[in-house]
Amino acid sequence: MKKILLIATGGTIASKPTDRGLAPAIPPKELLAFVPELNRIADVTEVQPFNLDSTNVTPDHWLQIAAIIEENYQKFDGFVITHGTDTMAYTAAALSYLIQDSPKPIVLTGSQKSVALRDTDARNNLLDAFSFCADGEAFGVRIVFDGDVILGTRAKKTRTRSYNAFSSIDYPPIARMRDGKPFYFIREPRPAGPRFYRALSDGVFVLKFIPGLSSDIFDYLDTHCSALVVESFGTGGLPEYGDWEARLTSFLQLGKTAVFTTQVEREGSALDKYEVGGRLKELGRVLETGSMTLEAAVCKLMWLLSFAADDEIESLFYLPVMHDIL
Repeated sequence: MKKILLIATGGTIASKPTDRGLAPAIPPKELLAFVPELNRIADVTEVQPFNLDSTNVTPDHWLQIAAIIEENYQKFDGFVITHGTDTMAYTAAALSYLIQDSPKPIVLTGSQKSVALRDTDARNNLLDAFSFCADGEAFGVRIVFDGDVILGTRAKKTRTRSYNAFSSIDYPPIARMRDGKPFYFIREPRPAGPRFYRALSDGVFVLKFIPGLSSDIFDYLDTHCSALVVESFGTGGLPEYGDWEARLTSFLQLGKTAVFTTQVEREGSALDKYEVGGRLKELGRVLETGSMTLEAAVCKLMWLLSFAADDEIESLFYLPVMHDIL
């Protein structure tokens, strides 16, 4: 029987009602007790580093989770992290960069309804997460939710209430859970790692364009961030009104990085498709995400800025990590 460490961090799955709405309150032993079938799947040990609505989860919490996994890596066959759904995709992406080439599975799951309710997706999600984690072919950082097994770099929350809350963006789910077993669509060799990283930069800012937005935001960006992720329109571009080009050029000349992505959920950016995007590559270090998710782009920049030299950022950003960029 596999030894699995449950890292409980709160979220809807562990919530109870209060006068102001749901809040995390169910400890991990009680959480496990709702799914007694787990006793037949794995030998489970639990730890709870924090108990939060995932709205309150920060990069420091990602580092805390990664540190727990590193400290216990030789003691367990796999790890299940219960987590709120709202920022789970960010946590999964961050862990994909902090713990690379893991031959052991690191599985995130949660639910849209509390495990304490009669009608809930929580019990199935917990059962699927532990079943996948105990599977002999499982490895790496994955989200297991509503039966889908999604790469940590490819997941996005796309529904706020439905049980199928997560989608795999521009990459297929690697497996589907059926009767407690993963049915694999994609099989890859088990990596020979792991490689752990222990730092993230807090110098990343995400700017979402809206029509008519003023470039005065650079008054703040020039002094408060090291890298800018721009959620632009369509395949990507920069408005020609105002002084956006001059302000972005000045930002880049400070030795900073700009990464352009798209507000469109699927099919990615393509800066060279239109003139408003094609001219950006002439301004300086302007990168683009292509098919990367916003969550992966943000977390990859946080990871890179923590250790890479300025002249390494571009090449390392385009170097694929667990299929984050195609």
